[in-house]
Formats: sequence, C-alpha cells, structure tokens
Amino acid sequence: MSITAKEVFELRNLTGAGVMDCKKALEEAEGDIEKARDILRRRGVETAARKRDRETQEGLIGAYVHTDGKIGVLVEVNCETDFVARTDEFRYLVKELTLQIAAQTPRWVAPEDVPEEIKKKEEELYREQLQDSNKPEEIKNKIVEGKMKKFFEENCLLEQDYIREPEKKVKDLIAETIAKVGENIVVRRFVRYKLGENDE
Repeated sequence: MSITAKEVFELRNLTGAGVMDCKKALEEAEGDIEKARDILRRRGVETAARKRDRETQEGLIGAYVHTDGKIGVLVEVNCETDFVARTDEFRYLVKELTLQIAAQTPRWVAPEDVPEEIKKKEEELYREQLQDSNKPEEIKNKIVEGKMKKFFEENCLLEQDYIREPEKKVKDLIAETIAKVGENIVVRRFVRYKLGENDE
C-alpha cells in the first residue's frame, strides 16, 4: 500500500523519528499509525541497546522545585557530546525525569543499584508470606519473582511507569530519546528532597 506524506509527518510529529524511519514503519504496519509507533518504539530500544557501551561524559544536571516549595529534585543525566546536551530532545528528557522523580519517589536508578541486603530482605519477607501456603515450590518461586519485579517497578526510576504515558516505562522514554539523538544516554544519579523528611 502507498503511504502518504501526511501520514509520515503525523507519525514523525508523534515520535520525533526520522522521515525514512517513519515511512518504513508505516509500510511495515500497513498504514496503522499505532502499530507503526510500536515498531519505532521497539527499534528505539534496539538502537539504545547498541549504544549502551558508549562512554557518556557530557550532559546536564536538571533541577525541579515543586510549586509549593516543599519538594525538590536534582538529577544528573549524561550523554556523549555537549552538542546533544544542548538539544531540545535531551533537555526535555531531563525535565521529564525531574518531574517523574518528584511525583513517583524512586529510591534508586535501576534494579542493579539496589543494595544486595535490601533485595535479600525483600525476598525473605515475600517467602515468609508464602510459608503457610500449600503451593508447590516452583509456584512460590514465580510469586516471589513477580513480587520482586513489582518492588523494582515501584522503587527504581528506570522501571517505573512514565507519568505521562503509563503504558510506557521510563527506560522506554530514554530509549526513544537515544533513537532520536543518536547517542547513549545514562541517568547517573539523583536526589529528591521533601521538606521535613529525614535522610534514610
């Protein structure tokens, strides 16, 4: 089927992807905009995976203070070049990450940042909850695995549902930006302050 320029630019406006990428995705999706969007999203993840090992020394520190002045966030996001750090796409991502952190209170960037003793403690707690259950061991293991996944989704920034599009994870938002700017992007660290809250 032939794809019109109007369809291509509609998809481009939605995703920020290149014209040729949009055209190919629409052809593959037989003109279905939502399917084409999913195709681009998957490709963004693939692009991000290929760039993951590239060094990131540039970037920005984003800051956000909630309107009531009671919540504040600082986040360091790195990319490969100063040129990309100055782009609208990168700045938008940094801003969105500060809002995400303010709204969803993550404790760590990624599951691998969670201290081993905390992971162990959580797992032990879930196993204790299943102690009196008559379920087979393999089912118990699957339940514990599911609960740990949920724990990471609630507490790790990259695994959280993106506040503006809950069907998308924060890591997907970053992957899409990587696909747009063509560079690796890493959330290095963040801190969230709430007035009157003690440090853990």
